Amino acid sequence: MKWIWQTITSLKLTVTCLSFSMLIVFVGTLAQVDQGLYLVQDRYFKSLFVFWGPEGSSWQIPVMPGGYLVGILLMVNLIAAFMAKFKWTRKKIGICISHLGLILLLLGQLATDLLSRESAMEIKEGGTRSFSSDFRLNELVLIDETSPTKDTVYAVSESLLQSKEGAIIDSGKLPFTLKVESFWPNVALTGSLEDGQGQLKEDHADYQKVDAKTGFSNVYLKPMPPATSMDARDTRAAVIEVMDGNTSIGKWFVATVLDPQSWTHNGSTYSIGMRAKRYYENFSLTLLKATHENYTGTNEPRNFASRVQLRNASTKENRELLIYMNHPLRYQGLTFYQYQMTAGEMVKRQGLEPSSTFQVVKNPTWVTPYLACIMVGAGLTIQFLIHLVGFVRRRSQMKPSL
Repeated sequence: MKWIWQTITSLKLTVTCLSFSMLIVFVGTLAQVDQGLYLVQDRYFKSLFVFWGPEGSSWQIPVMPGGYLVGILLMVNLIAAFMAKFKWTRKKIGICISHLGLILLLLGQLATDLLSRESAMEIKEGGTRSFSSDFRLNELVLIDETSPTKDTVYAVSESLLQSKEGAIIDSGKLPFTLKVESFWPNVALTGSLEDGQGQLKEDHADYQKVDAKTGFSNVYLKPMPPATSMDARDTRAAVIEVMDGNTSIGKWFVATVLDPQSWTHNGSTYSIGMRAKRYYENFSLTLLKATHENYTGTNEPRNFASRVQLRNASTKENRELLIYMNHPLRYQGLTFYQYQMTAGEMVKRQGLEPSSTFQVVKNPTWVTPYLACIMVGAGLTIQFLIHLVGFVRRRSQMKPSL
């Protein structure tokens, strides 16, 4: 136990963690060129270990620690060293405050990774939305459309679909049992082998024909590598068998680029599909006006602005707001940034419908980096002043009396 305590409080562990941190940043930055930002974040920074395996093989081995492991070790090292080596004395209060600030910074970053989320809310002019859609995560939805006044939506996380083919999803809340026949993380779809464009034509051997009870008997798909561009999304696809007990109702092909497909069973109407994961709120936004202004005589954007009406029945709020560049809306722990816009003269000439897209950010620990930096700065300042006052006092005592 003494050796373990000496190890986790040692300066060598601190230097080792910092060295691995720089290595992870360096390797992750190089890998971002081929793998994209989001995949690199998951593989290098939001993991305990970085794994490697031969291409086309299912087995992988850990080759270096991931960001989470290095961060946890560094945080444990800081806390242990703080407890073992620093005392709450007046002369060291600045050092103690600085270390507490560093610990808060690490804890805040971990909490941000675990609790924060980013999504998008797209609203057409005159339309109303009370939910936002995740940028990366998707969900399988089974919708009971029997009622003429409301739909009952059952959502299944995509992590359950990609766990393994042949997986059975059976929950007491679901009206049916779902069996995952096939799942593709990213595909390209085409009507036939001859209709493919670009790389869809290059290798017919990689195509698979979709044969499900959906009318998509002529759809061909080609497995694709993960999208690396920040503005691109993977096209998830799956073949789902819907079962009522041990009786198969049918197999449906679902994809994030296709609309849900309906069927009738025992007098009730259902539909199944795949879409971006949704986050519902207890308030709604109505887009009253989308404004896209350019500098005179140029195509350079000067201003994106969205006039919205916020309604919240629980608080009886009903007010108009303006969201524009660098002036977001902050409400109930959410921040709405002006993200994209389809408006202006070009949209009118093309006969399109004006719309606005907001980036919705939820980060309950947003204040921790500011507090941590203030604590570190204040601690260093206090420690400097303590040494400065002591130095001045010693110099004054050393002066000879006249």
